[in-house]
Amino acid sequence: MKEYSARSNFPKKINFKHSKLFLLLVFFSTVQLMAQDKKEFLSAKESEPSNFGWMQGFPPLADKTLHTSDGSFFEFPAIRWSVVHMREMLPTINVSRGLGAPNPLEYNLDKNIDELTFTPWNSDKKMTWEESLWENYTDGMLILHKGKVVYEKYFSELTENDVHGVMSLTKSFNGTLAAILVAEGKIDENKLVPTYVPELKNSAYGDATVREVMDMTNALAYSEDYADPNADIWDFSAAGSPLPKPKDYEGPEGYYEYLETVKKEGKHGEAFGYKTVNADALGWIISKATGKSVNELLSERIWSKLGMEQDAYYQVDGKGIAFTGGGFNAGMRDLGRFGELLRNHGNLNGEQLFPAQAVKDIEKGGSKQAFEKSNHPGLKGWSYRNMWWITENKDGAYAARGVHGQTIYIDPAAEMVIVRFASHPIAANSANDATSLPAYQAVADYLMSKK
Repeated sequence: MKEYSARSNFPKKINFKHSKLFLLLVFFSTVQLMAQDKKEFLSAKESEPSNFGWMQGFPPLADKTLHTSDGSFFEFPAIRWSVVHMREMLPTINVSRGLGAPNPLEYNLDKNIDELTFTPWNSDKKMTWEESLWENYTDGMLILHKGKVVYEKYFSELTENDVHGVMSLTKSFNGTLAAILVAEGKIDENKLVPTYVPELKNSAYGDATVREVMDMTNALAYSEDYADPNADIWDFSAAGSPLPKPKDYEGPEGYYEYLETVKKEGKHGEAFGYKTVNADALGWIISKATGKSVNELLSERIWSKLGMEQDAYYQVDGKGIAFTGGGFNAGMRDLGRFGELLRNHGNLNGEQLFPAQAVKDIEKGGSKQAFEKSNHPGLKGWSYRNMWWITENKDGAYAARGVHGQTIYIDPAAEMVIVRFASHPIAANSANDATSLPAYQAVADYLMSKK
């Protein structure tokens, strides 16, 4: 049985500035880790945090202590512990649920779901729904059908009392807020970015429209190739890290300062390019347009309106600015409530919390031609709109996605919302899509057959 370290995927020739900070980068959604054979990893059951005894005692034993500074808290299998303990390891800012009582969810649990079968991509062997959960290192799974919980399970370190890091699923909250503001006329999607953020006039964003940022079709000279020690992602991480900077550090301080340095490469509007910096740029636009931080606005417009069970939180940079590209943490049932709100086009029990047009704009999808030019060969025919992934399938399903297996998957035709938390040893979702996306469709088809 081989214990796998996530750091083994990364190049050895990284200078001090990078090596001290690089494990924070796993929060970004375009991680491209090298493919690893399954035998390289401990299984989901073997990698359960309870098998290792991390962070137990006051203080924990030295060999059971996970550290932020050396990155050990986010190595596999330690990631399976840390995804539900981010606030203990990194500085954060709150997203308040307000003071009201939680809005209870209705339950109609369906014992048949575990036995549903589907055929994974590139395979001729059937797999059950339950087997797929273990295959994909699932930490939590929630399914709602017509607003009722039909499936809910917790694994690994996660309990119903915990919140979990959602990684790049975070971006879809920015996209949703921006879509709401566009629908309300508070942001003009056709205006250039400096209309709202003058600080970006000399950057690649200077001649990009807000819509191009929302759909990530702007042209940036920016690489998130994690296998390249000279990729721009390292500098973005160094700027945004809340850890102390090395004495010789002379780069930007904070995510926003870094955005001012991004250069243009190519022509805006032609191709989809999934880049985390766009989510933080959109967060800045949202804040400038409303005069409120993203965490305040999310609380005001959504989190305090839905009867959430728990406060959520964002990780922050050294200046206390929320990392809206990948730093959100929330409870599983609360993400289910959010998914239901979108499935119902912003309507909660007869009250319209925001214009239905905001969700309809997500559902209509983006340019398939622009998406086809991106490096997502496993997602043929998909598009991207308002920082949501649009499957363009027969059900009109769309998803928020984050590395290591996080998702909110909304299937309007099946009246279904799926929330999954996971801690897969491979960051890129291409490692689990083959056994996740067909599984979601199998559940959708089953639920529709019950009508």
